[in-house]
Amino acid sequence: MLELFQNNIWYVLIVINYLLAISAVTTLLFRNINPTKTLSYIIVLVFFPFFGLLVYYLFGQEYRKSKIFNRKNILNQSIVKKLNASLEQTKSQLDALEDDFLEDKIKLVKLLQKSDKAPLTKCNTVDILLNGETKFDRLLEDLKAAKHHIHIEYYIVRDDKIGSKVLNLLCEKALSGVKVRLSIDDVGSSITRKMKTKLKESGVEFYSFMPVLFPKFTGRMNYRNHRKIVIIDGAVGYIGGINISDAYVNYPESEDYWRDTHLRLEGEAIVTLQVQFLINWNFVSDSDVDISEDFFPNKPCKDEIAVQIAASGPDTDWANIMEVIFSAITSADDYIYLTTPYFIPNPQIITALQVASKSGIDVRLLIPDKSDSWTAKHATNAYLDSLFDAGIKVYRYQKGFIHAKTLVVDDVFSTIGTSNMDYRSFNINFEINAVVYNKKVSKELKAIFLKDLESAQVMNPEAWIKRPKSEKIKESICKLWAPLL
Repeated sequence: MLELFQNNIWYVLIVINYLLAISAVTTLLFRNINPTKTLSYIIVLVFFPFFGLLVYYLFGQEYRKSKIFNRKNILNQSIVKKLNASLEQTKSQLDALEDDFLEDKIKLVKLLQKSDKAPLTKCNTVDILLNGETKFDRLLEDLKAAKHHIHIEYYIVRDDKIGSKVLNLLCEKALSGVKVRLSIDDVGSSITRKMKTKLKESGVEFYSFMPVLFPKFTGRMNYRNHRKIVIIDGAVGYIGGINISDAYVNYPESEDYWRDTHLRLEGEAIVTLQVQFLINWNFVSDSDVDISEDFFPNKPCKDEIAVQIAASGPDTDWANIMEVIFSAITSADDYIYLTTPYFIPNPQIITALQVASKSGIDVRLLIPDKSDSWTAKHATNAYLDSLFDAGIKVYRYQKGFIHAKTLVVDDVFSTIGTSNMDYRSFNINFEINAVVYNKKVSKELKAIFLKDLESAQVMNPEAWIKRPKSEKIKESICKLWAPLL
């Protein structure tokens, strides 16, 4: 019997593989997810034995609404419920705001308030920070001034030149009595054992998000925390695309120019930002946070800029960021200016952009000329024909790598955050965006977009059609994998 098994071990393994594959396919069909994504997994499972199973079990597990990501412990605490209730706008208040400055974008506010319990905050100061060198100058200054607590949650933290400067400062603040909580993604971040020891010995509470065994070999492992936020004393907040790494700072000796965008916030929006941090902290620390009123100080209103904080991930019932972007595109009357390093959209976003452009709206997309991901670049290229067919203008940034994730619509709506325009950001990763309803901020972001176009080259649809067939083959293959990227 043993000899028979040994002589036929390959056939036995194949049978086991396809039994597991059938089980996986059945699970996929019952989950009733996006048909394109389902088909992609089925193709991989059927035509790539063993490898297909590995891909499915690494990337195909669905944890949205699962109990492992529990928001209720934080959202149900009395202080949080009271704060959210005080910020939430009534229907009559929203109707008044529509007449005041929100125009037809009021439905975006209602969407987030209903699906994400994200209240519209009206008392905020918003500063747009261009590139890492500007962001870190302001951030270090604010960190030095911290008196009560520092909360940091990042996808990438490295203890290189800028990272060490930030981490050493956190140690100093913790030793001085400031409560410092640091959450990093285990796949995206890389901190030496020496620095980790220093953080803990200094009193910094430090946790990795969903640790993996071999982070260097799991760069696309599912359900990563892609957020980049800082809250200082419950009064100052940072949110955007810039991670804590030298790659994001344009030092004089840097070989590559990195163009990115971040926000510095003061005001009521920090309440929502703080709550989102605490939800994640409750998960990574596996303990209930003792929330005090010191986390939510009552500060005087400096500027009246309306902001909502949109968060999405496996812990939310809806794909909140994708929905608000879709709704913003479909509500546009004049223009849509979109910047993203990775453009691998779902059919809803593609259709919304096409319809907007065909309706006479000025739709422009700015993407990198050189990507940091071979598969993402070719997957992006696979979608460009559908944009050109609808008259959408596509620009490739030439000066360096553009990593900004921004959208501005009609001088009224803008969003800056961590979400890329791709399947992973919309459906898998933990993401967070600031949604701003303000003409001054929108016009500033519009001016930045037009300035970036000076360093970009508009693509020629006629020339693009004539690209080599080898490129089209690469694009087709990568597009097939797009739902898995």
